Amino acid sequence: MPEISRFFGIVIAIYYKEHGVAHFHAKYGGQTGVFSVVDLKLIEGRLPKRVIALVLEWAFEHRRELTDNWERAVAHQPLQPIAPLE
Repeated sequence: MPEISRFFGIVIAIYYKEHGVAHFHAKYGGQTGVFSVVDLKLIEGRLPKRVIALVLEWAFEHRRELTDNWERAVAHQPLQPIAPLE
């Protein structure tokens, strides 16, 4: 899994083979949510409300890095880690 960050039991990943709208996956406790990089909102899946809030807080702080990593994924380049939420 192309993990780019991990915090509070939440794993954030971007997958190379997926295209379309820029997005990232957040996994927590066996559940997965897909978030749009552009809109920073949940577009697929289900996660607890608190987890969604943490993911969105992290994503707002790292929006540019998420966009850069999406562009790297589309170009099949190695992804860069992003600092966790503290």
